[in-house]
Amino acid sequence: METKEKVLETLRQAGEPLNAGKIAELSGIDRKEVDKAMKILKAEGVIVSPVRCKWTTA
Repeated sequence: METKEKVLETLRQAGEPLNAGKIAELSGIDRKEVDKAMKILKAEGVIVSPVRCKWTTA
């Protein structure tokens, strides 16, 4: 599974906004890889930030 897909799946399963550190912890992906994937997902408009520093699916 691609990193972006795994980040999205982790956010969907959580059911609440998460920060990058928590996504890395829950998914088992390295924090730097999570940050890269989130940067792409933000640019694509797939994830949004309802609370400062926390993200969820759009």
